[in-house]
Amino acid sequence: MPRPRIHDPDSVLDAAESLAVESGPGAVTIRAVAAATGVSNGAIYHTFGSRAELLGRTWLRAARHFLAVQTDLVDDALDAVEAVVAAADAPAVFADQFPRSSKLLFTVSKSDLLRDDLPPDVANDLREVEAALLDLLIRLALRMWDRKDRYAVDVITTCVVDLPTSILLHRDRTKDPTARAHLRAAVRAVLDIGPPQHHTKGAQHAQLDLP
Repeated sequence: MPRPRIHDPDSVLDAAESLAVESGPGAVTIRAVAAATGVSNGAIYHTFGSRAELLGRTWLRAARHFLAVQTDLVDDALDAVEAVVAAADAPAVFADQFPRSSKLLFTVSKSDLLRDDLPPDVANDLREVEAALLDLLIRLALRMWDRKDRYAVDVITTCVVDLPTSILLHRDRTKDPTARAHLRAAVRAVLDIGPPQHHTKGAQHAQLDLP
């Protein structure tokens, strides 16, 4: 007898995302997701393998959507400064477009979602997302200063990760136009100072995270 399959895996990820946002990661069980979607436990296990994989895939989908939004904003910017400003503002834009996914990424503890028992392919996909973020930071540093050393990338990280986290995310102000104006002004001020003049040629190789 063929194993049951899920014809719309996104509906399962939607349910897992909703449960995690509304009730916390502990509420995301195979049984709860099955009840929310009408999909059988067996079909969910067949598609995702385990609860850990389901949680990992749910987070990965949100992270990939965020990076896609951020990359599009950078691509549409007219100059280097505005590209960095746009990347910094991405969490606010993402919150407007994907409010539930935004809450998953920025208000639910990643460590509660992603445990040590992740399947190897999910762990590899997570590393690829981290590498994509680093690639974007390096790209912005090159566009700003034609540099990709750790000092230049560190300034971009301050602008794109640290400032949005502090100004928008930690205080839940993604919808506050004044906070977003403060963020843009802070990013421009940091870019105006820029990285130190002395630098090495190699790119920064560090573990980075979504804001």
